[in-house]
Amino acid sequence: MFNITKFIVSDLIKNWILVLYSVFLLLATLGFFLLEGQGDKAILGVLNLTLLLVPMITVIFSTIYYYNMYEFMVLLLAQPLKRSRILASIFLGLGIAFGLAVGLGLGLPLWILHPTPVALMLVGVALLLTVIFIGLALLVAVWVRDKARGMGFALFLWVYFVLIFDGLVLLMMYNFSDYPIGKVVLFITFLNPVDLGRIMVLMQTEAAALMGYSGAIFRQFFSEWWGPIASLLIMLVWALVPAAISFRMFRVKDL
Repeated sequence: MFNITKFIVSDLIKNWILVLYSVFLLLATLGFFLLEGQGDKAILGVLNLTLLLVPMITVIFSTIYYYNMYEFMVLLLAQPLKRSRILASIFLGLGIAFGLAVGLGLGLPLWILHPTPVALMLVGVALLLTVIFIGLALLVAVWVRDKARGMGFALFLWVYFVLIFDGLVLLMMYNFSDYPIGKVVLFITFLNPVDLGRIMVLMQTEAAALMGYSGAIFRQFFSEWWGPIASLLIMLVWALVPAAISFRMFRVKDL
């Protein structure tokens, strides 16, 4: 398993898409701080870019990589290796490679330009979203054998979590604006790791004061000692459950 993971990581870090991804994050982060001048405003810009770009690149690239590794996996399955170890190697390889890209492209400039707890949380959220969407990508790829259909499902997941979900929540808030639904919105946020990551970072900035009634409920939740811990546990559940399901499906799937 170690040797397979090592091979995958060495293969991935040479991939020009991952290199461009890391360089783009680095240049974009530097650009936000040079243009905005203020730490919190720059953090908000980097946050919006991160929540849009990290899930998209991660889920698309990971899905394509799994399909491109199909013949290699068939070769490995002919060896006395457990299926779970093969998929775990792919999962770990993707996680390590994308983690390095996020760490160098996002973590390094934030550590140099804005070494604060909110910047640390932003990097942590980006890493968690990376693991979450790798797990979702593997779930789709293991479930759907056809590459075109699998890519379609992967893109739909990104569109749903980044765009459609927020539209549905806004529609619900508009239709029930006369009712105290702040706590309901808080719990609905747990159903979307992208929104949960956004709220976790926003609550550490001055922008939290501009969020109105819902923002007051979010601030109350995150001001308690158990609020951030509960949010972190929910993000970890989002990271582990899709991966666990994909492992279970891969063990019984006829390749």
